[in-house]
Amino acid sequence: MSGSAEARPTIFALSSGALPAAIAIVRISGPAAGEALTYLAGRLPSPRRAVSATLRDGEGELLDRALILWLPGPATATGEDSAELHLHGGRAVVAAVLAALGVMPGLRMAEAGEFTRRAFTNGRLDLAQAEGLADLLAAETDGQRRQALRLAEGGLGRLVAEWQERLLALSARVEAAIEFGEEEEDVPALGEGEKAALATLVQDLAEALAQPPAERLRDGVRIVVAGPTNAGKSSLINGLAGREAAIASPVAGTTRDIIEVPVLLGGVACLLIDSAGLRTSTGKVEQIGVARAKAAMETADLILWLGQPDACPYPERALLIRAKSDLGRPGAGRSDIAVSTLTGAGLAELKLLLGARVARLLPAADAVALNARHRQLIGEAHRELDTARYDDPILIAEHLRHARLALDRITGRAGVEDMLDALFGQFCIGK
Repeated sequence: MSGSAEARPTIFALSSGALPAAIAIVRISGPAAGEALTYLAGRLPSPRRAVSATLRDGEGELLDRALILWLPGPATATGEDSAELHLHGGRAVVAAVLAALGVMPGLRMAEAGEFTRRAFTNGRLDLAQAEGLADLLAAETDGQRRQALRLAEGGLGRLVAEWQERLLALSARVEAAIEFGEEEEDVPALGEGEKAALATLVQDLAEALAQPPAERLRDGVRIVVAGPTNAGKSSLINGLAGREAAIASPVAGTTRDIIEVPVLLGGVACLLIDSAGLRTSTGKVEQIGVARAKAAMETADLILWLGQPDACPYPERALLIRAKSDLGRPGAGRSDIAVSTLTGAGLAELKLLLGARVARLLPAADAVALNARHRQLIGEAHRELDTARYDDPILIAEHLRHARLALDRITGRAGVEDMLDALFGQFCIGK
């Protein structure tokens, strides 16, 4: 191992679930992993073979009878020498083993996300894969799981690598054109092939940016229920959620603030947002509620509008609901569906309609969903390349360089230290 690796402390942590459990797994990673395993088990087993061993502390006290694995680097999850202890999952057993490791020189407890950060530092995964792993740990729906796996398995990294390869080829041609021009005015313009290649790359980045964002999968599709006061918004929220999540009252203006209710619709995570009724009011509190309702509508992915159809501020994002259909009042104007939360009429049909609509708001099943950071950096690259199409070769070379740097930051090849601290700090201890 390199000198820098040797200077690193060896880290250890409980990496399995909450105790007590049938089995508890303690991970060890770093230059002293083999020494730590020998210290506890009295021997170093054959690489990558699980063997039974008796674990003892430095005083010879029996700690546990466990399965142990010796995983020499660099072909490990972290890229370092590693070991695993598969213990009986009692709290006292795990505490005793961790205490025995803690007194060894050069060993310390791992910090949150430190195993994964070492994997990134040692080139075992790129930054986008690390983000995918974080999403995978937080996944609650099948769609979230699939997209997180696609990211964790390097889907975005491969796409970025392909863009970078095309960028490097373009850069080489532009640099060659500049190199062979004796004077600045002699530098030839881009050939038709280079122009076409650049235009195609710009289009490919634009198509990636046009994909639905990953946040809709991770955080849920935002569905705002809006309309005038006493339109039945809170009752509709409760009907869709299947529980009393919001206060429903015949008194107009009951809802004064934003209420968020997570639900699953068609297997998709959604966030139902109850909002204050829209009306002109002199009350300061209600005015604030109306302002928040309007702000929620501006950022909504979908709006369930319970008012007059022509009064909906964002018709292109709205489903028009004729609520309280049990009262027998004909709806004025067009509506997409009639619903009664009192009798349940139309609720099942509305859920199906919502499930189909939110599915269209999600990234395609075979696409790599981009989060806000990815979109920002791809957007930077796109702007540089789009500008480059209209400049002379010397400026084009600079635009191409900036585009490459932006794409490098997606996979972590450029300086992103502050972002790394924030990302890996989200992981649990032992991951």
